[in-house]
Amino acid sequence: MAVNRYDDTRAWYAISTYSGYEDKVADSINQRVDGIEMKGKIFGAIVPKEKQIEIRNGKRKVVDRKIFQGYVLVEMKLSDETWYIVRNTPGVTGFIGTGTQPTPVSEKEITKIKKRMGVENPKFSVNYAIDEVVSITDGPFKGFDGTISEIDSEKGKIKVMVSMFGRETPVELDALQVKKVG
Repeated sequence: MAVNRYDDTRAWYAISTYSGYEDKVADSINQRVDGIEMKGKIFGAIVPKEKQIEIRNGKRKVVDRKIFQGYVLVEMKLSDETWYIVRNTPGVTGFIGTGTQPTPVSEKEITKIKKRMGVENPKFSVNYAIDEVVSITDGPFKGFDGTISEIDSEKGKIKVMVSMFGRETPVELDALQVKKVG
């Protein structure tokens, strides 16, 4: 399937991939660019990722998460040759566009994606309120319910009052260690 329009403009295009193959596809395109004299035609591929906070074994950890599952961004000049090379990369299922025509991703959108990728320290989002009942999902108090008595949005920490042995005991937790009840 040939590309109808040649566009000598350098632009970003979104390609869809099999889920879980995003990094392999990007690596493969980047290797092909170096190996088959595509310099000046294909400029590279990236998998947009952002840093997120996760709790593993009771410890807070920053991990890279794909922003768009199943998609890779490729910067290139669109031609039959570049379309063919990218389209026939193992793991690629197609270009994103209207009909059979790949559509460039707007500069505004690329700027937003790159800004999101460049954020070094993920922000905490504490979507709880004082006196809200939560269930503890991680740590030594897993399975207990309690009432939120304090919230530290800056650090992503909350204090939960847990009823143990007939009295209320304050437990400091990471906001990621609880979930709303009901």
